Amino acid sequence: MSMYGRDPWGGPLEISHADSATDDDRSRNLDLDRGAMSRTLDETQQSWLLAGPGDQGKKKKKYVDLGCLIISRKIFLWIVGGILGAAAFAGFVTLIVKAVPRHHKPPPPPDNYTLALHKALMFFNAQRSGPIPRHNNVTWRGNSGMKDGLSDPAFKRSLVGGFYDAGDAIKFNFPSSFAMTMLSWSVIEYSAKYQAAGELGHVREIIKWGSDYLLKTFNSSADTIDKLAAQVGTGSMTGGSSPNDHYCWMRPEDIDYPRPVTECHACSDLAAEMASALAAASIVFKDNKKYSQKLVHGATTLFKFSREQRGRYSAGGSDASFFYNSTSYWDEFVWGGAWMYLATGNSSYLQLATNPTMAKHAGAFWGGPDYGVFSWDNKLTGAQVLLSRLRLFLSPGYPYEEILRTFHNQTSIIMCSYLPIFRSFNRTKGGLIQLNHGRPQPLQYVVNAAFLATVYSDYLEAADTPGWYCGPNFYSTGVLRDFAKTQIDYILGKNPRKMSYVVGFGKKYPKHVHHRGASIPKNGVHYNCKGGWKWRDSKKPNPNTIVGAMVAGPDRHDGFKDVRSNYNYTEPTLAGNAGLVAALIALSGHENTGVDKNTIFSAVPPMFPTPPPPPAPWKP
Repeated sequence: MSMYGRDPWGGPLEISHADSATDDDRSRNLDLDRGAMSRTLDETQQSWLLAGPGDQGKKKKKYVDLGCLIISRKIFLWIVGGILGAAAFAGFVTLIVKAVPRHHKPPPPPDNYTLALHKALMFFNAQRSGPIPRHNNVTWRGNSGMKDGLSDPAFKRSLVGGFYDAGDAIKFNFPSSFAMTMLSWSVIEYSAKYQAAGELGHVREIIKWGSDYLLKTFNSSADTIDKLAAQVGTGSMTGGSSPNDHYCWMRPEDIDYPRPVTECHACSDLAAEMASALAAASIVFKDNKKYSQKLVHGATTLFKFSREQRGRYSAGGSDASFFYNSTSYWDEFVWGGAWMYLATGNSSYLQLATNPTMAKHAGAFWGGPDYGVFSWDNKLTGAQVLLSRLRLFLSPGYPYEEILRTFHNQTSIIMCSYLPIFRSFNRTKGGLIQLNHGRPQPLQYVVNAAFLATVYSDYLEAADTPGWYCGPNFYSTGVLRDFAKTQIDYILGKNPRKMSYVVGFGKKYPKHVHHRGASIPKNGVHYNCKGGWKWRDSKKPNPNTIVGAMVAGPDRHDGFKDVRSNYNYTEPTLAGNAGLVAALIALSGHENTGVDKNTIFSAVPPMFPTPPPPPAPWKP
């Protein structure tokens, strides 16, 4: 038997002398091993130490450190690849969607009010006097009145331009100024609607054409004046067979008879209305500072003249008294004072407009059959609505509150009078309100009332007021809009005759309009004063269509005679069409597009109401 033991694993268990070491050697080697272990091991070395004997030959997994998370590199690559693939797919789908032609839903067709608006504005193009612009778009009109003012030996200044009033060639400043004021008011309130209809530039051009002419009729560069031109041309029939704008039937382009200028030295009503027109226009053109200031200066000069030189422009049986007779100038003071305050911010004008004595003279407290009828003659109702706007949105307080509250209450009463449930005004069987109590030419009053009702309802809506009271009964703002719609719908064809009273609108409209230029063909022939009578008396329709002209209208029985010789049925006017345009733009478009609350106050300084005076000392 061997003296050596056996290894249990099969080998000899014997100690080799070569592998033996002294204690000193073993101690030295241990120190070296401790030094090696004291070094910082990298990630790979740590994995070697932790790996078991069987892990040494396996392939190492790789990881990605995302800061807050450590994940496998393989999973990371799959995630990134998935994201990139999804983005590429989404981009591809988007590209395909954009490449495929889409069928957009067409916008809704314009409503009848917008369609009629386009035509109603064209009437002013047909009424232009002076050099006609190339883009006037009325082919049968040309340059006319090119010697107005200059041909009058007593005047000898140019009055070229402006608008002819109606079916003749007279230029009346009183109704034309009112027409420009109405157009400017509608633009100030509804410029967004004009823009949406594509007519903002057009209506501004019309207002500028009229304003530029008014500036010619007086010394607009002066601070003080003593006269102004009130009218160009004459129409009185008292002169027998003398050629004038009513005796003759001629195209304006062919006029060869004298056209005298009528001046006035005491015409408060006319001057105040002209001041209103220029003041309102200055707000329309506030984006043109130089021109706006020119308009304000002219308005200031005119209003000063109106206050200093008292008198009615149509007094004494003047030529104007037969056509546009003014009954008073007090209403123009209230109306003009309101517009002057809005254009300048000068509180002295507001003090004037809210003076109780002024309101009393204007008829604010006595009523009467024509109370609430807004027209070229009586502006009180328009002034009351305008000043009610001031109270609703600015509430100036003392010392204006009492009279402004009175105007506001009176406006509410007037709005009640327009409703069918009240009997202030009769109606025809077809539903047309008789604001002029059955007298001829009713439509010009109807369109003004339709505008006031709509704009006042929009004021209430903008002030978060759902309606107003008529006595104990409450009516919503929609009732006012419904009133306006029924009246304008009547004019546009929803009437017993199924006829539109706006030329060119609808299938049936007047064809024998009382209008010289529209009734005489543009055929190169010069028809003299009496030579045009054959066209006046012709039974044939007018050779030229005066698009957009609103005729005088039906009688109190809804009857209408399409006869050229009867101006009470078939003659259009500037003032009438201005009211029509204002009513149409107010009703057009979406009902939620209301008034522009702030533009009209652009010149008004911030209001800090003066506190009322303290009460009188108490006496026992």
